[in-house]
Amino acid sequence: MAHEKAGSAVTEKGAGRWRTFHEKFVVDERYVDPADRRGLYRASVILAVVGLALFIATLVSVVQADGLSAADHPVHDWLLTTRSAAVTAIMIFLAVFFGPIALPIIVLVVILVWGIAAKHAWRPILLASAMLTGVIVSQIILHIVQRSRPPVDQMLFGADQTFSFPSGHVLGACDFLLVGAYLIFSRRRNPRAAVFGFIGAGIGIILAIASRLYLGYHWPTDTLASFSLSLLILGGVIALDTWRTARIPGEPVTGELSKEESARE
Repeated sequence: MAHEKAGSAVTEKGAGRWRTFHEKFVVDERYVDPADRRGLYRASVILAVVGLALFIATLVSVVQADGLSAADHPVHDWLLTTRSAAVTAIMIFLAVFFGPIALPIIVLVVILVWGIAAKHAWRPILLASAMLTGVIVSQIILHIVQRSRPPVDQMLFGADQTFSFPSGHVLGACDFLLVGAYLIFSRRRNPRAAVFGFIGAGIGIILAIASRLYLGYHWPTDTLASFSLSLLILGGVIALDTWRTARIPGEPVTGELSKEESARE
C-alpha cells in the first residue's frame, strides 16, 4: 500500500512538472480593445515601411557614395576634434557594455531569468528570436556590401578590420532596447510608462551610436542602417505578437489572463 502511494506521488509529481513545462510554451492570449489592436497593426506596418525605406535609402547612398553618405567623412573628421581623455573613457565603457561579449551575456541572462520567472515564455522567446534575426541579417549584409571601416590608426580601442556596414553593435543595442521596451510595456495599461520606456530605449541607442562613431569604428550611415533594420525587426515583432496574442471581445481565447478578464466582464 505504501509503495502504491509512493508511486502515485511520484507520478503526480512528474505530471505536475510536465504540466508546468508545457504551460511555459503556451502563448497567453490577452483581450484588447479593437481600436488598440488596429493601432498595433498600424504601428507595425509604419515601423516596417519606414525602416525598410530608410535602410534602402542608406544602402543606395553608400553603394553610390553620395546622398546620405556624403556626410560620413565630415562628421567623422569633426568627431576627431572633440576627443578628450575623459570622454574617451566613457565611450570605451559604452563600447564594452554594448560590445560582442558583454551585451550577449546581458541578453542571455535577461532572457533566461525572464523565461524562468514568467509563467509563459512567449515574450522572452520573441526577444531571443528578434536578437538572433538581427545577428543573421547583419552578417549577411556585411558580407554582401563589404564596406571598409574608417582608418585603423584613428580607432581608439584596438584595431578592427572587419566590414563596417551595418554596425552590429548598434543593431544589437537597438533590437534589445526597442523590442525589449515593446514586450515589457505593451502589457501595461499605463501609456506614460510606455513613453518613458521608449525614451529610455532611445537614450541607450544614442549612447551606443555615439560610442561607435566617437571611437572611430563606423561611419554615421553604418549606424543609421542598423537603426533602420531594427525598426523593421520591431515592426515584425509587433505584428507577430499582436497576431498571436491580442484578442478582441467575442473571439475565443486560451490564455489564463484572458479568461480571468473575460470572467470579470
